[in-house]
Order: sequence, then C-alpha cells, then structure tokens
Amino acid sequence: MTAQVIAKIIAFVIYLGFMIFIGLKSAGKNNSSADFFLGGRKIGPWVTALSAEASDSSAWLLMGLPGLCYLGGVKETFWTALGLCAGTYLAWLFIAKPLRKCSVAFGDSITIPEFLSNRFKDKSHILSIISVFFIVLFFTIYTASGFVACAKLLSSVFGLPYHAGLAIGLVVILCYTITGGYTAVCTTDFVQGTLIFVAFVVSGTIIIFAAGGPVQAFESVKNFDAMALSGEFGEAMKSAFGKNSSFSAMNIISALAWGLGYFGMPHIIVRFMGIDSASSIKTARRIGISWMVISYIGTFLIGTIGTVYLLNHGVLLNGGEQILSYVTGDAETVFSVTMQKMFPAFIAGIFLCAILAASMSTADSQLLAASSAVSRDIYKGLIKPEAKEKDVLNIGRFVVFIIALIALLLSLNPDSSIFGLVSYAWAGFGATFGPLILLALYWKGMTAKGAIAGMISGGITVVAWHQIPSSVAAIFGLYEILPGFIVCLLVSVLVSLFDKKKDEEMLKEFQAYKEMKD
Repeated sequence: MTAQVIAKIIAFVIYLGFMIFIGLKSAGKNNSSADFFLGGRKIGPWVTALSAEASDSSAWLLMGLPGLCYLGGVKETFWTALGLCAGTYLAWLFIAKPLRKCSVAFGDSITIPEFLSNRFKDKSHILSIISVFFIVLFFTIYTASGFVACAKLLSSVFGLPYHAGLAIGLVVILCYTITGGYTAVCTTDFVQGTLIFVAFVVSGTIIIFAAGGPVQAFESVKNFDAMALSGEFGEAMKSAFGKNSSFSAMNIISALAWGLGYFGMPHIIVRFMGIDSASSIKTARRIGISWMVISYIGTFLIGTIGTVYLLNHGVLLNGGEQILSYVTGDAETVFSVTMQKMFPAFIAGIFLCAILAASMSTADSQLLAASSAVSRDIYKGLIKPEAKEKDVLNIGRFVVFIIALIALLLSLNPDSSIFGLVSYAWAGFGATFGPLILLALYWKGMTAKGAIAGMISGGITVVAWHQIPSSVAAIFGLYEILPGFIVCLLVSVLVSLFDKKKDEEMLKEFQAYKEMKD
C-alpha cells in the first residue's frame, strides 16, 4: 500500500468518523417523532439553507452533472443548471414561507403526506396511502443513486470492488440516520454542504489557471468539443456515450424542466417546514441560492475544463484516436479523477469526501423522509393511531433500514447511471407532488378528490412516458417531468372544479391560514 493511498484512507476515515459522531451526539435530542423527523421546528436559517441545498444536490452534482457536461458539452449542462437554479429560487420564494405557516395551521403537520391529508381533510386516508406509495417508490430509486456514487467513488480512488464500496456507504449512512434523525441529518448536511462549496471554489479556481487562464481554458474546451465530434475520436465518443452535436429546442425545454422538481421534492421542502420561524426564510433563501449558483459554476468548470485538463495529463491519449478505459468505462468519475491529478493525496482525499458528502446528504434525507411517511402516516395514522411516540420512532428507524436494503439491491449493477436514476426519481416527485403543493398553498378550491386524481395521473404519466422510447415519436424524447407535471396540474384542477361537495371546515381553515401573520 503506497503512501498516497494511506493518505487518502486517513482523510476518508476522519470524515466518515465525524459523520457518525454527529449522529451519535444528536441521538439524545430525539424525545418524540416530531424531533426525529422535523427537529422540533428549531433549525436555524444557515443549517436549513445548506441542508436543503446539500440534500438536493446529491452525488449527481459532483458525478452525474459533470459527466453530463463531459458527454453533452457546455450547452446541455448550462440549460440544466439554469433550470435548476431558477427552480430552487422560485421554490424558496413561493413555497418556503407559505408551507412553514400552512403546515402548522393544518394540524401541525410533520410529513408531506400528513400535510396534504390535513389540508384537504381527506378522511378516507386514500391520499396518504398514495403519497406514501410514491414517496417510497421514488425515494428508493433516488437513494440507490447515492449508493452507486459511493461505490463508484471508492472503487475509482482505492480500487475497492464495487460491492465493497456499496457496503461501506450503506453502513455509514445508516449509522447516523438511524441514531440521530432530522437534527443529525441537517447538521451533517451543513458540514457536507460546506465541504462541497469549498471543494468547488478551490478546484474551480485552480483548474482555470492550470489551463492557462479563463480565455485559454475555454478556447481549449471549444477545441475539445470540436474534436469530440469528429474523426475516430468522435466515432468512439458517439458509440460509448451517444454524444451528438445537435441540441434542439426540445433538449432546452427538457433541461429547463428540471426546475419544476423543486416544488415537489419531499426531502427538500420538508426543510421549509422545519425552520425555526417564517421570518428566517429570507435569510435562508439568500444563503441557499448563493451556495447553489457558486456550486453549479464549479460543476460547469470541472465538467468542461476538467476534460481538457485530463487530456493534457494523459487520461485521454493525444491525437484523438483512442479513449482510455477510464473514459469509455465511466465519464461520471471525471471529478474524482481530476481531483487526484490536481492535488496531493491527502488534500485530494478531503475533496473527494465532497462526493461522499453529496451522496450521503441526499440519501440520509431521503431515507428519513420515506421512513417518516411510513411510520407516521401509515403506522400511526392508519394501523395504530394510539401508538406511543417511542413505538413510532422505532418503526421509523426500522423503515430506514428496510428501504436502504431495497435501494442497495437496486444499486448492485456496477453499470448503473447516477444521472439516470436521479432524473427518473426527480421527475416522479416533481410530477406527483409539485402541482399539489402549489395548489394546496394558493388555491382555496382544491379538494381531496382533485389531489388524489392528480397525484395518480401524474405518477402514471411519468412511469409510462419513461418507458416509451423516443424512436416511437420525437415528443417522447421530452423529459417526463414536464408532461407529468402538466397532467397532474390539469387533472387536479378539473376534478376539483367538478367536485361540488367542498368541505366547509377546510374552506374556513384555509381562509384563517391566509389571514395569519408571518
């Protein structure tokens, strides 16, 4: 074992040990399910903001998106990043404060399914059951992407077998999520968000000047993109990755449509519910947006200039006639390989922990959101309403474990695409929950029947659209979140308009909520 490998191991052990320590330290703060799943609504703006953005970004920010930037070039990554930045800003602006107020006003709701049921007075509990079903389904897929990222990282850095990397990621995430709950997840997300931010700022700055300065760097990228679409090199790229020089209006629409996801991500919008006060939202929004914009600039720099940087360091052979196995095998490791080429072993190890940070900060949030839906909305809400808080806590921890195991099974394939898994789950949540959250907060006439019909139709649209190849018709090349979101919105509104039996108590409560002071 070389000194470089030992230095990286030390960096990883320090980081992973610190995450577990936070979980154990936070365990004593969980006296109720509200503490475990929402931190007692006592989380400040800084932790809320970085936790929301870190849990949002996941490993695709450091692996999936740089890989997309490498494969799709500057254009697709730019439009995707623009859609995501716009979406998160609009979510902070139009969802955060109303949801914080509304979730308290309607039964002091702890989870998203509980909030929707309380808001629409769904006495049949059908809305809760369907909500939990989609949450578990799409979060399991989403969590699998985090495990895949951990495995790919540990494999590329230490040469560990893929499945050994999966096991390590699973154990660490479970340790601090099961013990510490929401407070531990938010605290670790804050640490991880800070690490991601620093990694992008430092590496992004260094890589620009290593390439000869801003002008020279982007000129090199332009030349690389031209080479990647021509000759033998271009043919190899197209064969390996489907890289294509065309970028249509449909591609732009699909990329921008990613922003719709922010209105319906349970593990993100639940952060709005857990902040200490509505007055803290403005501060948190500024922190979160600043973090996001700078981080996406870092992704852009690593994903574009990093390809040229690696080419100059022998990762891609000069002449453009051959691609080394690293690139043809997995473009999503471009960030990790660049870090190892750029920095000394220990520093590289610290920055590579940012990938683990991105993976864990999302996986832990998703596991917690899914387990809270099952334990509170199904177990306590339907199966055993008289259940004690301790029982609900234990059920929640058990569900975290079970969902993690299922996600592990989904991630066993070493060829799994992080970006592919994330995009599917992102579309599922955006199309099933996004329109309902907006309507719940802003439309008095929305009803339980409309919410149920909209959620089912939106979810079915996403799943069906995802299965239909674009070769059938060009329209099916559109990212499934957009048709799913539109279908859910239209069905919800139409069914609610035709529903003449409006709940009077619901209408009165909504009016009272609108009149509440911040």
